Amino acid sequence: MPVNAERYSANYQGPVVVFVIGMRINHFLKFGKWVPVARSMRPMIEELAADPGSGFLGAETLRQGLRTVLLIQYWRDFESLESYARDRDQKHWPAWTAFNKAIGSDGTVGIFHETYSVPAGGFETIYGNMPDWGLGKVAGLVPATGSRNEARDRMRASAGN
Repeated sequence: MPVNAERYSANYQGPVVVFVIGMRINHFLKFGKWVPVARSMRPMIEELAADPGSGFLGAETLRQGLRTVLLIQYWRDFESLESYARDRDQKHWPAWTAFNKAIGSDGTVGIFHETYSVPAGGFETIYGNMPDWGLGKVAGLVPATGSRNEARDRMRASAGN
């Protein structure tokens, strides 16, 4: 990915929900347990990305060591995230059901998520000499100059001021 020289900020105003979700392989040699969990996320992200009305804005995938994979997802609002998670006609519900049936609490695969509902004006972003990443990749980038030069100013800009 090309690096954007200089400093940029995400071109996003208003509230945003940041959803951090992931899995940890607790028993690496039990491939039959963790591989299906690992493979289940991509189809969900593709399904969400194909539906602009879903409220899903985009995601980044990260790895921590050999055992943990996580996604940082950006959502328009919590209601959209919750609606997707509970919709039995979408890919999440059967994946969740399969996880509970195959793994449950046997300890082979750990899963986690954290949800942050961030109000307008409650966040700021800065990307210096970076490829498109995070909320900036999702929403587009604007130069972090003038009214976006300092963190306090970027906080105001995220509120639409």
